[in-house]
Amino acid sequence: MTNRLVVENLRHRPIRTLLSVIAVGIQVTMILTLVGISYGMLDDSNRRAQGVGADILVKPPSAGLLSFSTATMPDGMVDYFKGQPHITDALGTVVYVIQGGITAVTGLDLNAFRHFNGGFRYLTGGPFQGPDDILVDEFYQREKRVHVGSIVRISNRPMRVCGVIASGKLARLAVPIQTLQDMIGAKGKVSQIWLKVDNADNINRVITQLKAIPELANYGIWSMPELAAYYSVDNLPALKYFIYVIMSLSIIVGFLVVFLSMYTAVLERTREIGVLKALGASPAYILKILFRETLLLALIGWIVGIGFTYGTRWLIMTLVPASLTQEIVYLWWPIAGVIAIAGALLGAFYPGLKAARQDAIEALSYE
Repeated sequence: MTNRLVVENLRHRPIRTLLSVIAVGIQVTMILTLVGISYGMLDDSNRRAQGVGADILVKPPSAGLLSFSTATMPDGMVDYFKGQPHITDALGTVVYVIQGGITAVTGLDLNAFRHFNGGFRYLTGGPFQGPDDILVDEFYQREKRVHVGSIVRISNRPMRVCGVIASGKLARLAVPIQTLQDMIGAKGKVSQIWLKVDNADNINRVITQLKAIPELANYGIWSMPELAAYYSVDNLPALKYFIYVIMSLSIIVGFLVVFLSMYTAVLERTREIGVLKALGASPAYILKILFRETLLLALIGWIVGIGFTYGTRWLIMTLVPASLTQEIVYLWWPIAGVIAIAGALLGAFYPGLKAARQDAIEALSYE
């Protein structure tokens, strides 16, 4: 009986119910979309790093594992590493960040890259034909709507698209290494060096040997499994705190929306509450009705928010696939649901107390 009364109350005011559900849904969408982008960007970066096919990554001193380092290592170190025990190949690359720190371009020697891991898979076009050629992956092509022969500007330098490559290795853009070195004023320098080891069992041994070399004491040297483990939101405090801020804002939004909705509902149903009290309904029963309505609104809004998240992912992958990547993080579905329900119940608390404390006679005389 109580559940039927709750459902009929929501159906009786469809506009307010719809707006409340959408508001809670947007609250859930905000959380799931932000988390999905965070996980998506990190996982995409990890996949492209692992796609290089290296066993060890070397970065210059003071460079973070997940940060882009400037080109400060002499490219002669590539041959130096090739001469170390158990290292079968080494590849130096230059990384330069463009578009406000979202998109990166890699400078590399295509012949060395092909020898290192087989090279890129070309969807259209082919390798560099000159110093002003650039390779773009299919996501960048889709977002920027370029094709072989199009002109792409990197730091105001016009570059001709010579080929479109399959995503999954290094950055979304690739240019000749000498070209990028000249552009950023790092002639003869590289940002990072990728190493291949003769046997997976020797990876940790090689890392230990390299760290024991005095000249490499301050260099960052990590295995690829270590790199994969570091691609986590927990290892990026700024991003983690940003997610917490968005969650806090979402709770506030849910609280305010449900508070306004329930407060208005209590005012509109003053006479109805008076009738229920005249019939013997206790304050706890009135509270139970309002809280059940709130819980139902939050649950429906949670489901709607999950649906909206699939919509935001579609929009991102359609409009800006090269700039952002969003995943559906199922682990966060119940978390977002708890946040939505908590904010909604907090919002319904005061209106519920107001309704429960109403005097039956005054409520029946309410105009």
